[in-house]
Amino acid sequence: MLLARIYETSPLACYHCGAEMRLIAFITETIVVRQILGHIGEPSPPPRIAQARGPPDWEGEESVSEVDHEGHDGHPLAQPETEVEFNQRVAW
Repeated sequence: MLLARIYETSPLACYHCGAEMRLIAFITETIVVRQILGHIGEPSPPPRIAQARGPPDWEGEESVSEVDHEGHDGHPLAQPETEVEFNQRVAW
């Protein structure tokens, strides 16, 4: 259901005919997974993980701890609160 919320479509719907698919197995053995990925032409090693970025340099900026009367940070880079409430329910 979480994937359906992200992509706005059911991940178990056939992309050819739209029929509902069902899971028949979970493959968890490393050797088998690598063989399947190699067979379909996908890389089997996991992607490299990038180094974490450091915190932003706020020196010289005014304090971001002050909150203005509208309820958000007074910092010019702060995102304003949304005016419309976002509905996260699945609609199908």
